[in-house]
Amino acid sequence: MTTDVWFVMLPGVLSLDMTGPAETFVLAGDAFRLHYIGPDAQVPTSIGMTMGNIRPLPETLPAGSLLVLPGVCDSNHYFSTPQAERVRRWLTRQQPLLHAGKITLMCVCSGSLLAAKAGLLHGVQCTTHHDVIARLKAAAPGAMVKENRIFIEDKGIWTSAGITSGIDLALHLINRLYGPERAMTVAREMVVWFRRSGDDPQLSPWLRYRNHLHPAIHRAQDALTAAPQYAWALVDIAARAHVTPRHLTRLFKQHLGVSVRDYLEQLRLALAEQRLLQGSGVEQAAQAAGFTSARQLHRARQRALADQTTGIDSLHQH
Repeated sequence: MTTDVWFVMLPGVLSLDMTGPAETFVLAGDAFRLHYIGPDAQVPTSIGMTMGNIRPLPETLPAGSLLVLPGVCDSNHYFSTPQAERVRRWLTRQQPLLHAGKITLMCVCSGSLLAAKAGLLHGVQCTTHHDVIARLKAAAPGAMVKENRIFIEDKGIWTSAGITSGIDLALHLINRLYGPERAMTVAREMVVWFRRSGDDPQLSPWLRYRNHLHPAIHRAQDALTAAPQYAWALVDIAARAHVTPRHLTRLFKQHLGVSVRDYLEQLRLALAEQRLLQGSGVEQAAQAAGFTSARQLHRARQRALADQTTGIDSLHQH
C-alpha cells in the first residue's frame, strides 16, 4: 500500500514545516508518494529559496490521501494573500472528503490557522505553535484548542505545534500506517526521538526505549526485537552488543531505566498480546512469544499492570 501525500505550497512557506515531514516520509521507502500543489508554480520560502515544479490544486484528492498544510513565516501576511484565499476555498471544497474519512489532514505549526479559516476545525480538538494559539482560538471559536501539545488527532485531522513537531507527527503517522518497525528505522536514520502528545497512548516497547544514541544498546535491542521469542541468555545478548554482560546491564539501567530482562519481557508481552488479538489461545500465544507457559504470561501481565499503577500513583503525588 502506498499513501499519496499532498503538500500545499504557499508563498512564505516555512521550509522545515514542509521538508521535515517530507524527508521523514521519503525515508519510509515506497510507503509514501509525495506531491506538491498550490496556486503558483513556484513560491519563495522562509529561507529565501524558491521552490518550483508545484502542480495546480486538483479538483479532488484520491481516497486514502494525506493532505499536509505547512505553516508560513508570517501567517498574518501570507495567510491573507490572494493565493491563500484560493487555497482556503479549495480546502472548503475538500471538507466532504474529510468528513467522510476518505482523506486525512495534517497541519504543521501555523498551518492549522489556514484550516480554521476554511472552517475545517469546528468541533475538533486541535493545537498549533504557542505563538498563534490565541489567533487559532479566534479563527475557530468552535474548536477545542489545546495548549502544550506536540500533536493531537481528532476526526481525521492531525494538528501539531511548532516546526520540528511536524517530524514527530510524520513519524507517528508512519507508525500508525505501517507499523513500529518502519517508524523506528526512519527515526534512527534521522537521529531523532520519538515523542508523544499528552493524550496519545503509550508507545509500544519496540519504540518506547529508543530515545537514545548508544550503539551498543541499539545492537542489543535490534537482536531482541528481531526474535523476542528466542531463549535469550544475558551473555548472548551482550555478545550481540559487543560488550560484557555486566556493562550491558549497566547501560540499560543508565540509558533506558529498565533491566535487560524487563525490556525483553515487555517485548514478549506485546508479542503475546498481538497473537491473542489474532485469535490464538492463551497457551499458544504465550509460547509463541517466548514464555514457558500461560501462567508465566499471566505473571508478566500482572507485573506490567503493577508498574502502570505505580506510575499513575507517582504522577498523582506530584
